[in-house]
Amino acid sequence: MSNLQGKVAVITGGTSGMGLATAKRFVKEGAFVFIMGRRQAELDAAVKAIGSNVIGVQGDIANLADLDRLYASVKAHKGHLDIVFANAGLGEFAPIGAITEEHFDKTFNANVRGTVFTVQKALPLLKDGGSVILTGSIASVKGIPSFGVYSATKAALRSFARTWTNDLKDRRIRTNVISPGTIDTPILDPLPKEAIAGILSGVPMARMGTSDEIANSAVFLASDDSSFISGIELFVDGGAAQV
Repeated sequence: MSNLQGKVAVITGGTSGMGLATAKRFVKEGAFVFIMGRRQAELDAAVKAIGSNVIGVQGDIANLADLDRLYASVKAHKGHLDIVFANAGLGEFAPIGAITEEHFDKTFNANVRGTVFTVQKALPLLKDGGSVILTGSIASVKGIPSFGVYSATKAALRSFARTWTNDLKDRRIRTNVISPGTIDTPILDPLPKEAIAGILSGVPMARMGTSDEIANSAVFLASDDSSFISGIELFVDGGAAQV
């Protein structure tokens, strides 16, 4: 039997990269997925690529009204949730001394505020025994130059996973974090080859990860295979943050 047979999942940031790969894998494992993305054209393309057992809802997780529309769709079509993969986020470089109010607010609104309310607004629909998965990053523990604001947002999510593990224990809802390393997604396309080589020099496995490898980890944390796992940070990074 498939690991997620009959489950209902929400995936934010589900139109490309890790989110899209996870949505495809969830459906393959038997789940019905609701994906959320900001751009309608990309959302339509993602729904088409997933093919079945999927509904796309256009919206921005930093906009609480958009989240309300997302969960209204879940309630109307399925009536409940089993899995929340709070994956949407953004990151831009700015060293200390050049951080603007706009940069700070944009990053925290998307990565922290948006994630908090993605999870909180899901709770009335989320079944007892459900799974919450947050997308973190090795940046939260690596001190990457000029990436301080982004890194701080991901450290905040790690903290929330610990708190929510206790907050939701009476409902047996598990909260865990997947922290990717360098993953081969379109976001890296603008980087020169020298920059990619520099990144890979710090990865013991000497390669980038794939979106499918993140999806594999998400399936594990969403399924009953991880039934006694809560509050962890699962690094999917080829060893980059470990040695």
